[in-house]
Amino acid sequence: MSGHSKWANIKHRKGKMDAVRGKITTKISREITVAVRLGGSDPTGNMKLKLALAKAKANNIPKDNIQRAVQKGLGALEGSSYEELTYEGYGPGGAALLVDILTDNRNRTAADIRHLFSKHGGNLGESGCVAWMFKRKGLFVVEQEAAPDEEALMLLALEAGAEDFKTEDDVFEITTAPEDFDQVQEALEKNNIETSVAQISMLPDTTVELQGDEAAKMMRLMEALEDHDDVQEVYANVDFPDDMM
Repeated sequence: MSGHSKWANIKHRKGKMDAVRGKITTKISREITVAVRLGGSDPTGNMKLKLALAKAKANNIPKDNIQRAVQKGLGALEGSSYEELTYEGYGPGGAALLVDILTDNRNRTAADIRHLFSKHGGNLGESGCVAWMFKRKGLFVVEQEAAPDEEALMLLALEAGAEDFKTEDDVFEITTAPEDFDQVQEALEKNNIETSVAQISMLPDTTVELQGDEAAKMMRLMEALEDHDDVQEVYANVDFPDDMM
């Protein structure tokens, strides 16, 4: 499984734990609010909102929470004003990191993120220092047990508009152009293919393989970043060894 898919699967499994449910609900609600504020409450013409609602559904976010988040975005309920930021930097072993942020206090968040990078053996960089290594893509991960017929799944995905299909370990990876994400997702849903990951992601052009202590430090840095309240997504070009999964 490619580096980012491994990390996405780790987050998917971790997200099922009760200890992190509240934090996930808060982050996704914030994402919905910002999406509505920027593009309105109709997901048909608002891709950012559509993806946030899909994420809410995948994480079983209660409908009341979703509705409150939408109302805050429309201004019908009081809420903080968030801005979107992306921080870039390097982790242990020189691996590249992109960190998507939603914050109501840019200075506080910048100090926190800089501290986390430094604490875990990384360095926060300048804007643009690693973004060129990533491309925005749609990403689907399907467990092999959810689609035992590999050839049929590959044909289904490619005919729906997928760019690439890979078999990695015990999963299938499907990547799409962002504008084709919807139609591939619809094709999978129509054929009752369950996905463990379905998101618009920043995928690296190449990956850095880390081993031993460097891999452990990098995972601790990514987990610390993910755990920060203002961090929405963490992307890296690292490939973790299978025994760390």
